[in-house]
Amino acid sequence: MTIHPASAEYGIWFQRTDVAGRDAMIPAHWDAVSDAQLCTRLANEDGVTVSTVEHLMAALAGCGVHNALIEIDGPEVPLLDGSSAEFVSAILGRGLTVMDAPVRAIEVLKPVTVLKGDAEATLRPAAGLMIDFHIDFSDAAIGQQDKTLSMANGTFVHELCDSRTFCRKADIDAMRAQGLIAGGSLTSAVVVDGDAVVTPGGLRHTDEPVRHKMLDALGDLALAGAPILGRYTGCRAGHALTNMLLRALFADPEAYRVVECTPEQVALLPGAGLSRADRPAVAA
Repeated sequence: MTIHPASAEYGIWFQRTDVAGRDAMIPAHWDAVSDAQLCTRLANEDGVTVSTVEHLMAALAGCGVHNALIEIDGPEVPLLDGSSAEFVSAILGRGLTVMDAPVRAIEVLKPVTVLKGDAEATLRPAAGLMIDFHIDFSDAAIGQQDKTLSMANGTFVHELCDSRTFCRKADIDAMRAQGLIAGGSLTSAVVVDGDAVVTPGGLRHTDEPVRHKMLDALGDLALAGAPILGRYTGCRAGHALTNMLLRALFADPEAYRVVECTPEQVALLPGAGLSRADRPAVAA
């Protein structure tokens, strides 16, 4: 997989270099999501797909990359260590270019909420991007966790990007049965079994699971097509619910507007002010 720079207004696109005879270009956009049960899968009108895009999308958004072409020679983004850290390290290590073009963002104008069972997700107005998350798992190794963070000042890189996906042993079997995480192992996720963390080395943060859910949320929100100025609150939410939330937002013209960011707003966006010195140590 290779990430190429792109011009202003290009957005984020995937190109399946292994596909011939069909459209190989897949937009990283909320309305291209074809499945979001265990991961986020994108598809184009020719049925060409790319799965598990959320960790890479979080890395791009968290580093302030709004335009890129991602060449990939298979149907799934590499899982790596189950976090965004290696993507972030590679992006910041290569360096970022500030374009001589306006930065546009999606400003949330009124609260929008979606529900599914006991899960809930909301977007409401805010000056920058805030993420609140609550999780509640029966597994004692996870339990209840809450966290709130502003995504300004490189917070994603410093606080979230190294947090790995987590699952039960049974989850691994389910994902492999669907052809996902083909290269996954105990080193590419936090695997729990009741009150025990099975993964060698244990947790990177005592609240690593909720941090990873926030990472996922940022990646799925990045499919909005532009940075969001708003406060996201997720309670037991996952990929599918966050996509439902974007669909609800864009279905209501009174709930949002696209704005050309002022310098003050740009400074609040994820990725603003980052440099090579901010590369995460875990992947350096």
